Amino acid sequence: MGAVINQAPELLKGVAMHVPFVDVLNTMLDADLPLTPLEWPEWGNPIKDPAAYKTIAAYCPYSNIEAKNYPPMMVTGGLNDPRVTYWEPAKWTAKMRDRKTGDNLLMMKINMGAGHGGKSGRFERLHEVAEEYTFLLMCFDLADK
Repeated sequence: MGAVINQAPELLKGVAMHVPFVDVLNTMLDADLPLTPLEWPEWGNPIKDPAAYKTIAAYCPYSNIEAKNYPPMMVTGGLNDPRVTYWEPAKWTAKMRDRKTGDNLLMMKINMGAGHGGKSGRFERLHEVAEEYTFLLMCFDLADK
């Protein structure tokens, strides 16, 4: 969704981004991260392959944030997420807040007791779904005013 938001933000009334992999280029350039070398066959190795670097840089959501009006966004992350480290959504949200030109809502929630899939437990999951539904309903209400 990060790439979609950069390319055509005007098409969206609101976006819920759960543990978004938005700093693709920097992550794929860091061979010390445990999952990065495992992902090179799928994504390409931008360290050794200039074409892979160019391709990833062209769509990397973090690298392509511009000064423009973005839709309302809810960004989540998990402190204990081994797949998408918590600093990716945090770093992306900070840069987005700095660059976005509109006053649309941009909220971030880093779950301090969860990993990639959010909190475990039946009722905790329902609470998180309710938060997302509330956010999305607010987007449609705000957009119609």
